[in-house]
Amino acid sequence: MKKLILIVLVAAIAISGCATMDQQSKTTKGATYGAAGGAAAGAIVGQIIGKDTKGTLIGAAAGAAIGGLAGAGVGRMMDNQEADMRQALSQSEEVAVRREGDLLALTLKGDVTFAVDSDVVLPGLYTEIERIAQVLVKYPQTTIVVEGHTDSTGSDTYNQALSERRAWSVQRLLVERGVNPSRITAMGYGESRPVATNDTPEGRQMNRRVEIRVNPNTTQQPY
Repeated sequence: MKKLILIVLVAAIAISGCATMDQQSKTTKGATYGAAGGAAAGAIVGQIIGKDTKGTLIGAAAGAAIGGLAGAGVGRMMDNQEADMRQALSQSEEVAVRREGDLLALTLKGDVTFAVDSDVVLPGLYTEIERIAQVLVKYPQTTIVVEGHTDSTGSDTYNQALSERRAWSVQRLLVERGVNPSRITAMGYGESRPVATNDTPEGRQMNRRVEIRVNPNTTQQPY
């Protein structure tokens, strides 16, 4: 049994490596990874039920098919959401959009989001937050993490509390604009996750930010 499952796992890994990361679209990657994971899980279930080689292979094939469809659905949904988000924020200089695998990340620049030493979102950013919320509402199959970050000015304790309050402020505005609060987690990281040096004004400005991370909720039904 162990040998058969190992063979299927190796085959699944080989399948996932047939195309390079640069050659695959996000949808194709999701299908490939889903098929690989489904094959491995199906092999185990097939062996348990059939207790023979045939059962293992049948389970692997079924798992690969189901996993591939689910993975492709997740990738396609995130592709569509990224396209809609970029379109909605195409004229914005205050929000940067980037893709990290199946995760979609939005960075709200701190100096245009909050006044110095404040956790109140500036009204000038309300239009961008409204557009972000509209896209998030359109794709309820995702979970959202709102992260607050600061530069190194001030004490660790103070920066931690400020980053948390700023994350909560953005979370509240998203909820007020229709995003289900059960999808959102707000947390602060203080000065612990800089993206630039704190030795220059420009670097500190980059570190003062709120990030919204959008993840596919793979526990839900296929999209």
